[in-house]
Amino acid sequence: MSVSPLVDRLIEAFQILPGVGPKSAQRMVLFLLQRSPEGAKRLYETLSEALTSIRECASCRNLCESEFCKICLDVRRDKDQLCVVESVADIIAIEQAGGFSGYYFVLHGRLSPIDGVGPDELRLGNLLDRVKSLQPREVIVATNPTVEGEATAHYIQQLLGSHVDVITRIAHGVPIGGELEYSDGGTIVHALQGRRTFV
Repeated sequence: MSVSPLVDRLIEAFQILPGVGPKSAQRMVLFLLQRSPEGAKRLYETLSEALTSIRECASCRNLCESEFCKICLDVRRDKDQLCVVESVADIIAIEQAGGFSGYYFVLHGRLSPIDGVGPDELRLGNLLDRVKSLQPREVIVATNPTVEGEATAHYIQQLLGSHVDVITRIAHGVPIGGELEYSDGGTIVHALQGRRTFV
């Protein structure tokens, strides 16, 4: 049943969010319109401001409101390490986990010829420029352990091989607290291949 054309359009618009289907979108829209019009207004104003103000960092392609993001402007970070990630969400995850204090480069995707995503679409020339500018000792390739992520990692290794001393790949394997018997075969293989000596 349709309430109104505008409500229908709003429900449809909310479904662009990942994991939001028709029922969830309907609940959100009706909540905002009926119970939280001030929240809806704040959401509209913040989203409008974000769409006009947020852009890519000129160095790493992170999202920011100025030319350079706060990570690139932080002189306390380790210039010897550059971590290449697929998305801004990956930066957030790594920063929340702690333990890494270097700089980043965001690909905004991964190589996928079937989807028409090649080196030009990922602007991998910008990555090479970033490496030449920063001159890190190590580039850490932190793409996801998918077929496309592995292909992207391999391409980056070929691209940067003569421009940096060390190129490493993040290890993938059994999570802390996980058990081998419940892990899939691919995870176990990656865990074995990414093994390291005891320190």
